[in-house]
Amino acid sequence: MSISAPGPESRIYRPAELNQEVRLHLEAGFPRLWLQAELSNLARPASGHLYFTLKDNRAQIRCALFRGNASGLGFRPENGQEVLVRGRLSLYEPRGDYQLIADAMLEAGAGALQQAFEALKKKLQAEGLFDDGRKKPLPDWPRRISLVTSPSGAAIRDMLKVLGERWPSAQIRIYPSQVQGESAPAELIKALKAADRDRFGEVIILARGGGSIEDLWAFNDESLAHTIAAADTPIISAVGHESDVTIADFVADLRAPTPSAGAAAATPDGPALRLRLKRLDGQLLRATGANMERNAQTVDYLSRRLASQHPARRLGEIAERASQLERRGRQAMTLILDRRTQALTSLDRRCQARHPAARVDQLSLQLESNRQRLERAMEQRLKQSSEGLSSLARALNAMSPLNVLERGYAVVRSTEGEALSQRDQFSKGRNIKLLLHSFEVDAEVKSDPQDARLE
Repeated sequence: MSISAPGPESRIYRPAELNQEVRLHLEAGFPRLWLQAELSNLARPASGHLYFTLKDNRAQIRCALFRGNASGLGFRPENGQEVLVRGRLSLYEPRGDYQLIADAMLEAGAGALQQAFEALKKKLQAEGLFDDGRKKPLPDWPRRISLVTSPSGAAIRDMLKVLGERWPSAQIRIYPSQVQGESAPAELIKALKAADRDRFGEVIILARGGGSIEDLWAFNDESLAHTIAAADTPIISAVGHESDVTIADFVADLRAPTPSAGAAAATPDGPALRLRLKRLDGQLLRATGANMERNAQTVDYLSRRLASQHPARRLGEIAERASQLERRGRQAMTLILDRRTQALTSLDRRCQARHPAARVDQLSLQLESNRQRLERAMEQRLKQSSEGLSSLARALNAMSPLNVLERGYAVVRSTEGEALSQRDQFSKGRNIKLLLHSFEVDAEVKSDPQDARLE
């Protein structure tokens, strides 16, 4: 089939001419009219004009309400409202958009979507899905995070950027899903169940960017709400912008106003933690240096005290005392022997003078007996003195703190150097130091002390 070129009788339009002529026909063919529909895609630019869409379940039309008329409204229009709008039909020539230029707007009751939202919200609240008592706490230091969102939207890019800046050590797994349209609720449920079943993420972020109530309607699905409530993994709902609210926000364990805020809520602030750790490291080094200086002074002081009260010195004093006692004992024994010898000599002279042989023999036997008794007494006394000295040495050695430590005992001190001996000074997790015979170790109390008596 061939098509011939238009003849001279045919008018050839340029797009601008056609749009202008269509606009004139629309404006002339339709008088000012009233339109009742649901308000959607409402925009409030700095100019003061209002741009929005009026729709029902089968069609929609773009509208504009300019600043002069918008400033006189008796209410604040919001997405989802059912409104009555008066205006005239026109065409926006640069884009060829068919639109309604409104000059008045009245409230006509809540829109169908908003009514459905409120009804489902009331039902799920009565079922207890919004109760704070069923919400799970988020992990403080998540090592793995699951993202349920569209893999191609701005939300995923924003979240990955925030996660990389705040907590780059976390592993991320994306569970892709449609986030808008008729198939979105089923895909979101499937992805959410997979993320919860895999147990990969310690927390799940359910997210998408902002939009109208229609764009976000998949997150108002009742089955999705029950899936969120039944999940074992904590879930953050990060849907839309700060002013957007969905049913998923109420059921989730935490609601974040934006996807970026959801990523921030799921992770600690890594850079801030690094700065804090750096400051704490400096404080620890300074405190350790100061503590070492104090401990060095304490060691010097104790060394001086130990030198003045050292067991070796005490043993030396005892040995000197024993030596003195031995000398005195020997001197006493010599003196006694001298006296006995003198007495014997005196008796011998008396015997010689009297010369009774029997008496002499008797006295000789008595003298020999006395000498033996004296020697035994002196030996006994020396033995007792030596044993007493040994007992004193053993007692002193037993009292020596070094000897106690050699037997496996330890001195328990706090990290500040304070000696610990009372039960209430020990608590689970407290750091302590154990001073043994020749070294010192750090330790940690693993459990609270129990009442016990040493048998």
